[in-house]
Amino acid sequence: MDKAAIIEKINDFLIDEFEVNGDDIQPDANLKDTLGLDSLDYVDLVVTVESNFGVKLGEADFVGIATFQNFYDLIENKVKAKQ
Repeated sequence: MDKAAIIEKINDFLIDEFEVNGDDIQPDANLKDTLGLDSLDYVDLVVTVESNFGVKLGEADFVGIATFQNFYDLIENKVKAKQ
């Protein structure tokens, strides 16, 4: 799966799962603020990523994740490491 496909899949489930406007999802936008994430939402996000990509995410994975681009890079690296 290439980066563009990963980003598209992530954006699709974020729009569905978190009911956010797709126009608000920009690479440099703040992930937490844009999605309105609280601690329970992070659990939903982890479960959704795991079910969509088959990769595990832990609390440490989110250290330094501020923007959507950071999140895309994290998922891409996890997917590549799994292959």
